[in-house]
Amino acid sequence: MSFTTRPTLRGTFGMVSSTHWLASQSAMRILELGGNAFDAGAAAGFVLHVVEPHLNGPGGEVPAIIATADDPAPRVLCGQGVAPAGATIEHYRSLGLTLVPGSGPLAATVPGAVDAWLLLLRDHGTLPLSVVLEPAIDYARNGHPLVPRIADTIGTVQQLFEEHWPTSAALWLKDGRPVTGRFSNEAYAATLEKLVREAVGADRQAQIEQARKVWREGFVAEAIDTFSRLPHRDSSGSDHAGLITGDDLAAFEATWEDPATYDWNGYTVAKTGPWGQGPGLLQSLAVLAELGDVDLDTAEGVHATVEVMKLSYADREAWYGDGADVPLDTLLSPGYAAERAKLIGSEASLELRPGSPDGRTPRLPSIAAGNETGDATTGEPTVSPVGETRGDTCHVDVVDRWGNMISATPSGGWLQSSPTIPELGFCLGSRAQMFWLEEGLPASLAPGKRPRTTLTPTLVLRDGQPVMACGSPGGDQQDQWQLLFLLRHLGGGLDLQEAIDAPAWHTTGFPSSFYPRASEPGGLVVESRVGRVVMDELVRRGHVVTESDPWSLGRLCAVRKEADGVLAAAANPRGMQGYAVGR
Repeated sequence: MSFTTRPTLRGTFGMVSSTHWLASQSAMRILELGGNAFDAGAAAGFVLHVVEPHLNGPGGEVPAIIATADDPAPRVLCGQGVAPAGATIEHYRSLGLTLVPGSGPLAATVPGAVDAWLLLLRDHGTLPLSVVLEPAIDYARNGHPLVPRIADTIGTVQQLFEEHWPTSAALWLKDGRPVTGRFSNEAYAATLEKLVREAVGADRQAQIEQARKVWREGFVAEAIDTFSRLPHRDSSGSDHAGLITGDDLAAFEATWEDPATYDWNGYTVAKTGPWGQGPGLLQSLAVLAELGDVDLDTAEGVHATVEVMKLSYADREAWYGDGADVPLDTLLSPGYAAERAKLIGSEASLELRPGSPDGRTPRLPSIAAGNETGDATTGEPTVSPVGETRGDTCHVDVVDRWGNMISATPSGGWLQSSPTIPELGFCLGSRAQMFWLEEGLPASLAPGKRPRTTLTPTLVLRDGQPVMACGSPGGDQQDQWQLLFLLRHLGGGLDLQEAIDAPAWHTTGFPSSFYPRASEPGGLVVESRVGRVVMDELVRRGHVVTESDPWSLGRLCAVRKEADGVLAAAANPRGMQGYAVGR
């Protein structure tokens, strides 16, 4: 038996894996109270807003993929907010901007996370809203121990808070220093408590639907409308007012959608549609199927996965976007995968090479074509070259004893993304930075449109039945790290924890989804555990290798239902924060 940092948990009652132990245990508590995986997932989601405020918040977003015990067909829950009605390319250009700022009010899309969690509870939960929100309210009201990374994050933006975002300074600084120790966010506790009080109705579903209305049309929307109109400093270096109004919040609702799927190695892998980057993982699997088996312990295997991922992400830039005419069937077809596989040689490619599905001509944004340059020292990178998390994302997976399963990736609304709205205790997100301010691109900015998000949960089925939920924070790296995990677990037979613990890598050879949208042709970041021999060979092949710390890349969570009904879970040890629980 191989050594792992933790055991793969196994049991029969329920399993949870998330990026914070308090969220995992809170979800487990909900299962113990008789709730199902969807009650537990929502409870974890609201707790993550409280205990990982540097990684997500109620002003952010969440996509999820679920399968129910009654209906195993996977469904996508889209809690990705849209661009406000006033968010036009002309408006941003009139301000002298060529990119949407990476922070501040102008970077905000309509908050979608809370409405999505409430929609999940309304349609598939079983417990009252007050019970599901109790752990989050308790941690916000009575305090929770801050992880050290929160203070580190606050420290990087302390001067911004003190000079330009006074409401954030009031919440996150104490005596001129970042808050530490046991921390309470009483304003957010009051927000949730008021939401519960005003969620009246004849039954559980009616109460939750009323909570959705209160959030979108009541005191929350009013506070956001008022605060968004105030100019604040953003990453462009200037002060700008936001564009979100109460009408924008009232008009938005989370939705249920069909997933994008691909059959691979006896499994069906389900992802969000091409309004997110999820199908890029499916494209990578399709091309790798053409290449045959790859050994991830060798330089040849690392090289192959990196070159495949570059091709998939090039197609992401050229073809993916909300409402765009995305030729997804062709992009996932064997014929197209075979064409793409022929492009992979023994040397690293330094070019961005989108394909021409159905003979169509790809079009890249000018910054991706090399006509503009960004300043790579600014903005909101999700993972630094050495693996340090600066502004990131969360994840939670749950499977219960009945077979219900959910994979969810909450993000956005980081404490450092926008000024705190004092009456609510949270800030808006910055996902609009993923739009392009150029006409005619699949991911061009337009009112009511979703940004081409990096958030990408995964659900895996076998013979039509859900068997695994998994995912990872990490911005552009999410599907790259998940690809390695799937290859090792579903392809190579490693146990859940073994596959998560194994060395990871990712390419940066495409435009970042985050401001200032920089790219590094040939860029390859690898954990040092891959070994000097492998790294030297990758350099010889032309990769621009950055050696990362040995345990720094990847934030995987996973739960699984095995053939005999046994449930399993594992969580990433990197960052010393994620945890799996179950029995």
